[in-house]
Amino acid sequence: MLCGGSDSAIIPIGIGGFSACGILSRGNDDPKKASRPWDMQGDGFDPYHTTDPHARGKSCVRCIEMALADSRVGREDINYINAHAASIPAFDLAEYQSITHLFGQNSELQMNSTKFMISHLHLLGAVEAIATIKAIETGWIHPNINLEHPKQGVDSSVLVGHEKERLDIKVALSNSFGFGGHSSSILFAPYYRD
Repeated sequence: MLCGGSDSAIIPIGIGGFSACGILSRGNDDPKKASRPWDMQGDGFDPYHTTDPHARGKSCVRCIEMALADSRVGREDINYINAHAASIPAFDLAEYQSITHLFGQNSELQMNSTKFMISHLHLLGAVEAIATIKAIETGWIHPNINLEHPKQGVDSSVLVGHEKERLDIKVALSNSFGFGGHSSSILFAPYYRD
């Protein structure tokens, strides 16, 4: 059996809604370079209003802390994070700050994002989780394409570069954060048979 499907926000109501919120990048000359989380040249959603996150990422911190508590995994055990990083500056910075607040002392930590490379999908959280699981399975973490000029205050040493990298993942965290506090964080770890 062959099964397929597609998802697209390229419909007038989707584009109009995102445009009205100021989310869409104006970098239309080179669409492959438009999505740029953690990069100084990124643009899109920035003004503070009801859909904007807390500046220090309090809801992100709470979501991650709840996932850690539920799993009984220590912060020091996590060495890979698949961040939501939607290339929306206010959200990206809030998520980055929440991660550095929680995991800042972890020198092994590597972080990337799946969302900004595949766009806004209705089942994005599941796709991000699958990418995280595949990273555990293969030992390869995908790159952060278009990260050319990291924003001031962003430690690029924790961010995966332009090429995929090898990583022996102990525990991985996959975040999916949305407007209005619709947030999830899930942990994955390799399975070892006894």
